[in-house]
Amino acid sequence: MKVVERYIMRRALAVFLAALIWTLAIVWTTQVLARIDLVTDSGQSALTFFEVAALIIPSIVPVVVPFALVVAVAQTLSAMNSDSELAVLNAAGASRWTIVRPIMLLALAASVFSFAVDNGVDPYARQKNRELVASSRADLLSLIIQEGTFRKIDDGLFLQIGERLPDNRLGGIFVADSREEGVNLIYYAKSGAIIESGDERVLMMNDGVIHRKTLAGDLSVIRFTSYAFDLSAFMSASSEVLLLPKDRTTQYLLNPSPNDKMFQKRPNKYLAEVHQRFSEWSYSLVFALIALAVAGDARSHREARIHPLITSIAIALFVRWLGFFAAGKADNIPQYAYMVYGVPIVASAVATWFIVSNRTMELPVAWADWMTNFAGRFGDGWSALKLRFARRGASGQGAG
Repeated sequence: MKVVERYIMRRALAVFLAALIWTLAIVWTTQVLARIDLVTDSGQSALTFFEVAALIIPSIVPVVVPFALVVAVAQTLSAMNSDSELAVLNAAGASRWTIVRPIMLLALAASVFSFAVDNGVDPYARQKNRELVASSRADLLSLIIQEGTFRKIDDGLFLQIGERLPDNRLGGIFVADSREEGVNLIYYAKSGAIIESGDERVLMMNDGVIHRKTLAGDLSVIRFTSYAFDLSAFMSASSEVLLLPKDRTTQYLLNPSPNDKMFQKRPNKYLAEVHQRFSEWSYSLVFALIALAVAGDARSHREARIHPLITSIAIALFVRWLGFFAAGKADNIPQYAYMVYGVPIVASAVATWFIVSNRTMELPVAWADWMTNFAGRFGDGWSALKLRFARRGASGQGAG
């Protein structure tokens, strides 16, 4: 590899790693916040929460890596163009492949990394994640008997224990049940206990009332001496690990078990997941070609209507959206599998044509003019706003 090629690769790699770390951090944070209920609702320790959070990372790597790469390539080439380095390379007689070769080597390494994570690490991380979540919610009994806690047992079902009494009895039992459509049930009992018989768990409530309210406003109150509330169904459901096609290994997806209930219901979903895994790795190469087609040429600053980074990201987002759309449709319509592979192939072919023909891929002129006018109006409005505040500040000081 030539000195210039190593220089380009080193600069692009540095920006790529920085963009990858920050993008992963942002996406990971949004995913982690969606799972914060694992601690608040299940009463788990912070260690379990962070273990689950760490297992999320492999699932977002294949999505984030291509975007980090397009940012790195577009930003590196744009900076080299601003520093007139691309113009110097052209004047020295260097071919365009001097720029293309190191970028494509970096994109190939990113593609291999994405493929390895998507087909090797991610399925096992997803399975471990589901096992942790299931085990954290399986010990329902220990959650219920915690004093003063308001726990969500199921969608529309909440339970609170006021206090623990001697002989493993419970006091101040409150249950809110709105699972039945149009009916709200509220149970309150002065005392009770958890009765275990094999795999069965029953909440026995003593000396209480049941409030039944309908949407029409009808309210009825029923007093009871003892009432049994079955918890076995919730405990078995919470401890069962349900594996979706995304959680399965690639080997299993290629040869699923005939007894798999999920496979029996939706066999196309397994095949669609295989197509997505075998095509998702290619987006690093596709996005690198797009960034090269947009920012790989030396050009005057007067010709650049929109920053190459914005153009590259806009085109990459559109291409990736098409890929997600095709993958989502392939779950129900197998013919969309052709589009899953066709989107990266067509996008690569178009970007390659721009590179080979020494053309620059740009957004439509109308879009560029609109963005330029919008930026100008925003800048004028911001300047006027700052001037107004400055005048008010000056008048306030003069009055003082």
